[in-house]
Amino acid sequence: MAFLMKSMLSNQVKNLGLGGGGEESKEESTPSDPAAAAGMTREEYEEYQKQVVEEKMERDAAFAQKKAERACLRVHLREKYRLPKSELDENQIQMAGDDVGLPEDLQKMVAEDQVEEEDKDSILGQLQNIQNMDMDALKEKAQATFTEMKQAAEQKCSVM
Repeated sequence: MAFLMKSMLSNQVKNLGLGGGGEESKEESTPSDPAAAAGMTREEYEEYQKQVVEEKMERDAAFAQKKAERACLRVHLREKYRLPKSELDENQIQMAGDDVGLPEDLQKMVAEDQVEEEDKDSILGQLQNIQNMDMDALKEKAQATFTEMKQAAEQKCSVM
């Protein structure tokens, strides 16, 4: 859209005679009609320009949607980990509209994470963790820590 406006305005300024002298000599060697320069009729050229503008608008909309989805993900992660909010992300989400959400793949991952966290936080999850612990390794670690503390105390205290 900006390209179209720029080309229209620059042509008008050149017609007023405010353009540089060097540019006029270039224009004389090439056709003044952009459609003729591209080897198309005027109608074909206008249709082509409409398609270019529409494609650019579609790409821009898709890009804005992706940016909003990423911002939504960042907002979700900030909420999950209790991090400060970002106004930039909120603005990107508002610009894209209300239809922005997490992509389906990420929604599945988030749902799986929530289920796992709920299982770990429950009493049954804690009991399962106790069953899975290696008691021998835990005893050895506790005894090693106790002996280290005892040795440190003996070195510092002459009574022991």
